[in-house]
Amino acid sequence: MREKNRSSFDRRIGVLQSIFYIICVFFLVYLFLLQIFDIRHCKQKAKSQRTSKMMVLRGEIIDRYGFKLAADKTTFILYAHPAYYDSTPQQIAKILSPYVKIPVNQLAQKLAQKDKKIITIKKDLDRKTVREIKKLGLRELSYEVKNKRVYPQGTLASHILGYYNPNADTAAGIEYKAKDYLEYVDKTLTYEKSANGDIIYNISVNPADVSKPAKGKTLMLTIDSAAQHICEKSLLKAIQKFHAPRAAAVVLNPKNGEIIALAVVPGYDPNQYNKYSMQEMKNWAITDIYPPGSTFKIITVACGFMNKKINKNSKINDTGKMKIGWWDISNYDYKSHGAPGMIDLVYLFQHSSNIASIKIAQMMTDDEFYESLRLFNFGEKTGIDLPGESAGLLPSPKHWDKATHGAMGYGYGASTTVIQMASAVAAIANNGVWVTPHVIKYSKEEEETKIIKRRILDEQDAKDITNLLVKSIEVGKNPAKMDDFYLAAKTGTSRKPNINRTGYSNKLYTSMIGYFPASDPQALLYVVVDSPSGEGIWGSTVAAPIFKEISSELVRVLNLTPDKHTKK
Repeated sequence: MREKNRSSFDRRIGVLQSIFYIICVFFLVYLFLLQIFDIRHCKQKAKSQRTSKMMVLRGEIIDRYGFKLAADKTTFILYAHPAYYDSTPQQIAKILSPYVKIPVNQLAQKLAQKDKKIITIKKDLDRKTVREIKKLGLRELSYEVKNKRVYPQGTLASHILGYYNPNADTAAGIEYKAKDYLEYVDKTLTYEKSANGDIIYNISVNPADVSKPAKGKTLMLTIDSAAQHICEKSLLKAIQKFHAPRAAAVVLNPKNGEIIALAVVPGYDPNQYNKYSMQEMKNWAITDIYPPGSTFKIITVACGFMNKKINKNSKINDTGKMKIGWWDISNYDYKSHGAPGMIDLVYLFQHSSNIASIKIAQMMTDDEFYESLRLFNFGEKTGIDLPGESAGLLPSPKHWDKATHGAMGYGYGASTTVIQMASAVAAIANNGVWVTPHVIKYSKEEEETKIIKRRILDEQDAKDITNLLVKSIEVGKNPAKMDDFYLAAKTGTSRKPNINRTGYSNKLYTSMIGYFPASDPQALLYVVVDSPSGEGIWGSTVAAPIFKEISSELVRVLNLTPDKHTKK
């Protein structure tokens, strides 16, 4: 019995040994095939782990004259690896300190962190410094290449440019809108690198490709940096004087829609965008809506021309005050001047008659007035090539009553953005042709698809309205009147709506919009100041002096030719 059990045990042992030998043979064959014939493509996998895409630098952003507004800068992060230390932290720190500008003791303390496998020594090192450190031959160190976006002009045009964060690949402004263009390269380059980040040069590597990073396309803007600086400087001075929270100004060429300047203050530094709130970085000239007030009377008169209700010789009975719906409306000067009686359109613009504007609006049906306003692009986005644009607010005529219709006539029924008002009045300056406003300088081929041009007003009507605006400035005492140029312009003052509830607050928007030289308009300027403080706050007392200061500088910077025959 005992012999029988021993024999059975020996057989089982023999079977297990056979299985073990078979498994060993299998693994030997597998390893042979793996190493000699690479049956699992390990070589390719190892190569892919060492392979990286070549870093692509974003293209530069420049103004219309090539002035650099944004560019990429290559920087390096320096690391230490305690596992590879050949010397003490104190010795390494003594060698490295002059290059990283960190005191020896402080650097030694950092290098002595035993609980870390990788220690970050210094960020934002330049290429020259890294090249010098590499010459030291310290195998304890490694480097990481980083792409940093820099804005050499600081806060200039910050609300146009936005910012770019390469670490999170997030952006704002034109940096966001033109991402694909700025990062476009003809080919994608790859290379192999060692464990410490050095490039492995083989027969497939072109030294010229890896020695200089690939770079995206350069983007030219329509912005004139000098004009932008003038606007920002004047607005900043104004909000300090009037203790206003913010202000904006737009300068554009009405003939082609090119934005020469788009200033929003206070500005921010895109080099340090993470220190600012989203509210501070918001370009409210294209995102926020507000009642435009009396500057909208230009549009009301234009709509009256479009519907053949009035012409340049029309006269209107200005009663000084009237009741529409449940509202009692009067002119701002009714208490001091009473009812002016029959007035012409020059008087309407000069004295900013609410009553005459309402009566012109009432000459049109709800649908006529609404459709005319739509032609000026109210209630729709202008299509400006910046992100975050608002469409404004133009209620459907189905929801109009007499009060809404009348209020629309003097700038309270609709809410607009700064850029909407600028492009609408620019259509009148451009002899009745509305053009898409834009900040990117397009080629002629690109303009055909990017820029919309459409006639919305008869050419002669547009010229007649321009002449009416010019006369209202020339015969009046507007502080923005220019010595050498005829100016077609209008001021505006409107009450600021309450936030999160109906009605209006005691805060005001003050504004002025105009274009010059009126005989051949080359520049339109729109200035808006939000909630200025003080006595006698009006468009004529706040916005007009700013308009005057900016326009006086613009004619010089833009090299405009005077159109007045005599100088005062």
